[in-house]
Order: sequence, then C-alpha cells, then structure tokens
Amino acid sequence: MFMEEMIVTQEGYDKLVAEHEELTAVRRLEVAERLKEAISYGDLSENAEYDAAKNEQAELEERILKLENMIRNSRILDESEISSDRVNLGHTVKIEYLGTGEVETYKIVGSNESDPLNGMISNESAVGRGLIGVGIDEEVEIEIPDGMIRVKVLEITR
Repeated sequence: MFMEEMIVTQEGYDKLVAEHEELTAVRRLEVAERLKEAISYGDLSENAEYDAAKNEQAELEERILKLENMIRNSRILDESEISSDRVNLGHTVKIEYLGTGEVETYKIVGSNESDPLNGMISNESAVGRGLIGVGIDEEVEIEIPDGMIRVKVLEITR
C-alpha cells in the first residue's frame, strides 16, 4: 500500500504513535482473549461471539496497519523553520468572518490531525487552504461548499 508523504505536527505524530502503542500492546491482547473465550464455547459455525471477535480483530489489524503506514510516511513539521508572519501548517490563526463579525480561532494541521469541532482544521480543507500564506490584517475570499466567505486574519501564533 503506497501512501504519499504526510506532513504532521509533532503533537499529531505523537498521537499516532500513542494510538499505535495502545492498539498493539493493549487492544490486541483484549481481542485475543475474547477470541479465545469464544472458541471455548465450541461449535464455531453458530457462534456469534466468535464471529464478533473475528470481525473486531480484522478491524483492529486494519487500523494498526493504517497507523504504521501513516507513521512511516509522516514528516514532522519543524515549526522553527516557519515564519509567523504568514499563515502556515502548525500555526494557530484568529480570523474574523467579514459580514458577520464572528471571530474564530483555528489551528492549521495536517489532514490526519483534523478535528474541526475542536478548532483544528486541515491544511487541505477549503478554509485551511485559503488561509495558507495570508498575513496579519489581510483579507481573503475563500470558496467553500456553501459559496464564498470573506475573512480577515487578526492574529497568527505558533
């Protein structure tokens, strides 16, 4: 399975590694125990517990493999190389939606770290992509699925 290089923050990389460690060290053992217990019930042809445990094991192994590929193909963003005068990956940016006056703060992260409900937007999302390269006090129009929005960058921090 080929995967292109993925740029991540150090925090995002650490989360990937932690999830991988949790799945391989803890969850694998739990699923193996459930599988062993289900097998002990006998007749596997009509054993719902066995089928559920096998499905869970397959999903777990698929996630572990995906995480290993993500970790192997990750390039950790060196935030010290990035100037804070323009929005870039790894930056936290405060913007004002012109027209509504609503102010939001987002952290621009790699696509695998994206968590919009917690203010972390992907550099590949419409808003994230539209903000990359914009400076403080600059206004920009961004095309989103619902149409066009106009925003002003108020602040950029690391």
